[in-house]
Amino acid sequence: MTVRTRQRLSIFPLTGALLFPRGHLPLHIFEPRYRAMISDSVARDRRIAMIQPRDTAEPPALFDVGCIGHIREIERLDDGRFNLVLEGVSRFRLLRELDVSTPFRQVEGDTAEFGDAEPQDALPSIVRAEIEREARRFAESRGMAIDWTAVSRLDDETLVNGIAQVAPFDAAAKQALLEALTLAERADLLAQFLGFFRRGDDDAATLQ
Repeated sequence: MTVRTRQRLSIFPLTGALLFPRGHLPLHIFEPRYRAMISDSVARDRRIAMIQPRDTAEPPALFDVGCIGHIREIERLDDGRFNLVLEGVSRFRLLRELDVSTPFRQVEGDTAEFGDAEPQDALPSIVRAEIEREARRFAESRGMAIDWTAVSRLDDETLVNGIAQVAPFDAAAKQALLEALTLAERADLLAQFLGFFRRGDDDAATLQ
């Protein structure tokens, strides 16, 4: 059976908003063009694609890789806004933007290179321990209150992708985490970024 990897995708460009396969992303949709996109998606296949903008132009240029999401939960408010939860399906590489009449942008994307259908292999215990250690140090440097007992119960993929999703890194760092092909590669990058951004905070505090 031939698997179709090239797809027409309605996109939601949003800086810092990462979606990973099997991950979840809550969204509040209020702009008219994206309300139209959600209505269109619900009428078709309940899928939209998240991708980060490269700049602040209008419309902004886009990074090369995003993630397709399936709308798992949706609430339509009385004024037409939506609250929804996306579940990640697969990353895609942007091939081209399509010429469309819809108020929201559409692209052609290809999922072939990512192999996101199955969960990633577990991390070596030493790598898992490093991620948890760097996450604790980062959280302490930011004064964050974390339930570390609950964190310890997460599987490796949920832990790494969850931290990558919520950590206050810049767009380029977030994009590098999204594009890492394997969980092991993403975990290595994540540990580096947690240390780098924590030390950056310490240096800034020293200079004040």
